[in-house]
Amino acid sequence: MKRFVFVILMFCAMWLTISCHSSSQLISQTDCYKVEHTAGIACVPKTINRLVTLDSASFENAIALGLTPVGTVLAEQSTPYLQQQSIVNVGQSGNPSLEAVLALKPDLIVGLSYHNSIYAQLSQIAPTVLLELEHSGKWKEYFRDFGRILNRTAIAQQVIQQYDRRVQEFKTQLSATPPKISVVRVYPDSMSLYLQDSFSGVILKDAGLDRPKSQSLSASEGQRLFGNPIQAIVSVEQIEQADGDMMFVWTSENTLASTETAQKKLEELRSSDLWSKLQAVQNDHTYLVPNYWIGSSPLAANAVIGDLFKYVH
Repeated sequence: MKRFVFVILMFCAMWLTISCHSSSQLISQTDCYKVEHTAGIACVPKTINRLVTLDSASFENAIALGLTPVGTVLAEQSTPYLQQQSIVNVGQSGNPSLEAVLALKPDLIVGLSYHNSIYAQLSQIAPTVLLELEHSGKWKEYFRDFGRILNRTAIAQQVIQQYDRRVQEFKTQLSATPPKISVVRVYPDSMSLYLQDSFSGVILKDAGLDRPKSQSLSASEGQRLFGNPIQAIVSVEQIEQADGDMMFVWTSENTLASTETAQKKLEELRSSDLWSKLQAVQNDHTYLVPNYWIGSSPLAANAVIGDLFKYVH
């Protein structure tokens, strides 16, 4: 009983701290503009000095727009295309620490719609915007919306134009018969094929590259057939569906432990007879790539284009 009372008192103390902090923020914050988002309406400051992002997509899109958040959720594994910066870790993806966010005294918090359950608490700390990202294949639409919300529409357009120029440069070097590109993710207990409306699928389509028939499915077809708009889970016995002229594979997970388990699963596949029969394997055209192949930002997209320049050409 005493422990229960203590927990209640601690919660009340934290809520009081948040409420006091939010009052000072609201009084001092007058230079802002109102935006509508998935959880309501927020007044976004015209000058953003202390941004906190609650997910990797928001974090990377902020970086792409020239903003450096003071805090974000950080994965155990580093992202190779992001420079090491002094960013405070505010918890795990999907479970940010309200205390850690509060301590940073943000002037804006940005997250995704799955943070709706803590929106009331977040908005007491600082103006909070929660955006919708239906799936990773919608990364361009999400980035443009992100830029609009943060009053950086022109910068967002420039970033997309830079991506388009790299794509066009890649396409000018393509052969008359582009290779069919297979995209495969190996999980600790299964494997999946990424479809044409996934993040990497959109980039491959932009780059003029073909896909195997098993992966040339739209988001609506993927949803209807597999209950998932961007990927299809297949068994080891169906591994022939992963074949292509070239095969890009990754095993990265959210934690190092689960990534290591997925890597062991890949090694098991590589030693199987079914794997050795794949055309991409026989032609030595299989490539292990980082998990930015299922990213959700222009930074990740440019990293994928870099891999295509490296391996396809």
